Amino acid sequence: MTNKLALAAVAALGALVLAGCGSSGESKTPEGAAEKLEGKVVVDGSSTVFPISEAVAEEFMKENPGVRVTVGISGTGGGLKKFAVGEIDISDASRPIDPAERDAAQKNGIDFIELPVAFDGLSVVVNPGNDWVDYLTVAELKAIWEPGSKITNWNQVRPTFPDRPLKLYGAGTDSGTFDYFTKAIVGEEKASRSDYQASEDDNSLVTGVSGDANALGYFGYAYYSENKDKLKLVPIKNGDADPVAPSPETIGNGTYQPLSRPEFIYVNAEAAKRPEIIAFVRFYLGEVGQALVSEVGYVPLAPEDYKLALERFETGKTGTAFDGPTVGVKFSDILKR
Repeated sequence: MTNKLALAAVAALGALVLAGCGSSGESKTPEGAAEKLEGKVVVDGSSTVFPISEAVAEEFMKENPGVRVTVGISGTGGGLKKFAVGEIDISDASRPIDPAERDAAQKNGIDFIELPVAFDGLSVVVNPGNDWVDYLTVAELKAIWEPGSKITNWNQVRPTFPDRPLKLYGAGTDSGTFDYFTKAIVGEEKASRSDYQASEDDNSLVTGVSGDANALGYFGYAYYSENKDKLKLVPIKNGDADPVAPSPETIGNGTYQPLSRPEFIYVNAEAAKRPEIIAFVRFYLGEVGQALVSEVGYVPLAPEDYKLALERFETGKTGTAFDGPTVGVKFSDILKR
């Protein structure tokens, strides 16, 4: 599935790496004349990656007004379904593409370039009025969320908790967040109780938890970061380690486990030959894109990892380095595969 762009083209374009198409939003023809970029970039998929892609799109269009970038939300699974039939150029994903999605794309003659863009820490949250939860263990979360769970009251989670109903809010089944959370907490991807308020839109989950005094929910860290006044973060105790809350520091240094994970974009390899797509992806992986990752509440990859991702894009390296959601991944090792 590996496909190489012409080395000569890579060399000719190399001077533009990490600089997008220049601060003016113009590219240069071989004769040196300015040529404004035009075209359309269609992005869809994960609600978790959406804030990053939306921010990058807005800044990119300021520098390249001739290019229209649209960013939608249909969940990781929904986005990859559209991607597999050629409806979109780029799919946002909060987990790696799975074998069935990969096969669907291949069946339709679509190769893809897999690019990591950030780290996220899935955040377990309660309503600010909750004054009894100081932390939860992975085992307690598993007991709450596993298929067939009969836990419907807070005092069933821990005897010291009050006799109050437990209302659950979590990712919908088309969400990569759902896939990763079930793999990390329950131990099996997609294994979850079904009697909870589910949505692929994290803003909907924020509204649910913030309006329900008995709520417990989970979603991407950026959505907690944007709504700190409406939510209470729950530290997670993993094994014998002390409870750890997600933060840019604990997500970045790997101490927030097992709920830290990479975020991706998948680029249609044929679309990646178009000038507007090339410029957009370079902008995304460049200095401005990296700064926007932090600005919207996520954790940038290490500079070396962005360099490796950019090399993957510039050389047109297709395929995936993963086989579904991977918990506790060391990212630089994956990128070198």
